[in-house]
Amino acid sequence: MKKITFLLFFVASFAFAQTGNYQNGDVVDNFTVTDIDGVEHDLYSITAQGKYVWLDFFFVDCQPCRDTAAIFNEFYDKYGCNSGDVYALSINRGIDDDAYVRWYEEQFGGPFNHSPAVSKDGGGGAVSVNFGINAYPTYCLIGPDNKMINRDIWPLTGGIIAFENTFPQGFEPEIMECILGVTHVETFDFNMYPTVSNGEINIDLPVSSEASVVIFNTLGQKVFENSYLEKSIKLDLQLKAGIYFVKVSADNQAVTKRIIIR
Repeated sequence: MKKITFLLFFVASFAFAQTGNYQNGDVVDNFTVTDIDGVEHDLYSITAQGKYVWLDFFFVDCQPCRDTAAIFNEFYDKYGCNSGDVYALSINRGIDDDAYVRWYEEQFGGPFNHSPAVSKDGGGGAVSVNFGINAYPTYCLIGPDNKMINRDIWPLTGGIIAFENTFPQGFEPEIMECILGVTHVETFDFNMYPTVSNGEINIDLPVSSEASVVIFNTLGQKVFENSYLEKSIKLDLQLKAGIYFVKVSADNQAVTKRIIIR
């Protein structure tokens, strides 16, 4: 009986996952929060620059939050890590501290540069209460005029396309290199083949050096990790069919590429 009750609660929660205190078209209150890296984010200062703001309300032990965290980070990464007209910010429910949120990002955030994340230590709880978040995750979009454009971006069918489908008419943000991390460093690269494989993968590095290979699935979950010293790396992956991200790190640089396992 308890399992049935929980299931009904779970389904009901996602039927009403939205910003309960704001309708589309409402002006939202300003807020100032500090992310887990000590960087301050003031909503009205961000929108005053003409930016559109996507918010991700989450908590660490929320499984659907874990399942979609990498999608939000991929969106953040694709459009320049908040340096362009797209601004992405993750806000905790207010029950998880900086250390726990950092662990969450490391485990479930995927191989992309991660959007700034605010824990209870940085003021996430007060923002969640102000927005009236009643289920998690809740993704929403706020315009440069501080008005709610989309109070409930869900489901994330097709990955980041779900966020791109919320672009207002005439808004065409530039796809930009993310300069905050090492995911797209141009001075380091590797050759990987075949990119469609039954699990046998070859990775050729430019020079022999200590390198780590980490593979993530599309949910941002780590499915393989190992370190190597040779220039040519051969992998025999025992993975289910699907799309994966291969992140190779060497000399304090990293590059991520996609593969398909069939």
